[in-house]
Amino acid sequence: MIITTVTSRELNQDIGRAKRAARAGPVFITDRGKPAHVLLCIEDYRRLAGQGRGLVEALTMPGLAGIAFDPPHTRLEVSPPDLS
Repeated sequence: MIITTVTSRELNQDIGRAKRAARAGPVFITDRGKPAHVLLCIEDYRRLAGQGRGLVEALTMPGLAGIAFDPPHTRLEVSPPDLS
Protein backbone atom coordinates (compact mmCIF):
# COMPACT_ATOMS: atom_id res chain seq x y z
CA MET A 1 0.00 0.00 0.00
CA ILE A 2 1.35 3.38 -1.00
CA ILE A 3 0.35 6.43 1.05
CA THR A 4 0.33 9.72 -0.83
CA THR A 5 0.09 13.20 0.64
CA VAL A 6 -1.06 16.22 -1.34
CA THR A 7 -1.88 19.77 -0.36
CA SER A 8 -5.34 21.20 -0.99
CA ARG A 9 -3.82 23.38 -3.70
CA GLU A 10 -2.19 20.39 -5.42
CA LEU A 11 -5.51 18.54 -5.29
CA ASN A 12 -7.33 21.44 -6.92
CA GLN A 13 -4.69 21.72 -9.65
CA ASP A 14 -4.59 18.00 -10.54
CA ILE A 15 -7.51 15.95 -9.21
CA GLY A 16 -6.74 13.22 -11.75
CA ARG A 17 -3.34 12.58 -10.19
CA ALA A 18 -4.93 12.20 -6.75
CA LYS A 19 -7.55 9.80 -8.11
CA ARG A 20 -4.87 7.66 -9.75
CA ALA A 21 -2.83 7.66 -6.51
CA ALA A 22 -5.93 6.53 -4.57
CA ARG A 23 -5.93 3.27 -6.57
CA ALA A 24 -2.62 2.35 -4.87
CA GLY A 25 -3.52 3.52 -1.35
CA PRO A 26 -4.98 6.38 0.69
CA VAL A 27 -4.31 9.97 -0.32
CA PHE A 28 -3.98 12.35 2.62
CA ILE A 29 -5.05 15.89 1.76
CA THR A 30 -3.46 18.54 3.92
CA ASP A 31 -4.76 21.97 4.78
CA ARG A 32 -2.10 24.38 6.04
CA GLY A 33 0.27 21.50 6.66
CA LYS A 34 -2.13 19.36 8.69
CA PRO A 35 -4.01 16.28 7.43
CA ALA A 36 -7.62 17.30 6.82
CA HIS A 37 -9.13 14.64 4.54
CA VAL A 38 -8.44 11.22 3.06
CA LEU A 39 -9.27 10.16 -0.49
CA LEU A 40 -9.90 6.41 -1.00
CA CYS A 41 -10.91 4.30 -3.95
CA ILE A 42 -14.42 2.89 -3.57
CA GLU A 43 -13.16 -0.66 -2.94
CA ASP A 44 -11.04 0.47 0.02
CA TYR A 45 -13.93 2.52 1.39
CA ARG A 46 -16.33 -0.42 1.16
CA ARG A 47 -13.78 -2.67 2.86
CA LEU A 48 -13.34 -0.16 5.71
CA ALA A 49 -17.06 0.51 5.98
CA GLY A 50 -17.60 -3.16 6.71
CA GLN A 51 -20.32 -4.04 4.22
CA GLY A 52 -22.06 -6.31 6.69
CA ARG A 53 -19.08 -7.27 8.82
CA GLY A 54 -19.58 -7.49 12.52
CA LEU A 55 -17.41 -5.86 15.17
CA VAL A 56 -15.33 -9.01 15.69
CA GLU A 57 -14.54 -9.34 11.99
CA ALA A 58 -13.68 -5.63 11.76
CA LEU A 59 -11.24 -5.89 14.67
CA THR A 60 -9.70 -9.23 13.75
CA MET A 61 -6.14 -9.00 12.52
CA PRO A 62 -5.38 -11.48 9.70
CA GLY A 63 -2.76 -14.09 10.49
CA LEU A 64 -3.20 -14.04 14.27
CA ALA A 65 -5.73 -16.87 14.57
CA GLY A 66 -3.15 -19.39 15.81
CA ILE A 67 -1.70 -17.20 18.56
CA ALA A 68 -2.75 -18.17 22.09
CA PHE A 69 -3.78 -15.33 24.37
CA ASP A 70 -3.86 -16.10 28.07
CA PRO A 71 -3.74 -12.87 30.09
CA PRO A 72 -2.83 -13.10 33.78
CA HIS A 73 -5.73 -13.15 36.19
CA THR A 74 -6.14 -10.10 38.39
CA ARG A 75 -7.65 -10.23 41.84
CA LEU A 76 -9.47 -7.13 42.98
CA GLU A 77 -10.19 -6.61 46.63
CA VAL A 78 -12.88 -4.15 47.57
CA SER A 79 -13.30 -2.82 51.07
CA PRO A 80 -16.22 -0.75 52.29
CA PRO A 81 -15.51 2.97 52.70
CA ASP A 82 -14.95 4.39 56.17
CA LEU A 83 -17.78 6.90 56.61
CA SER A 84 -17.05 7.81 60.23
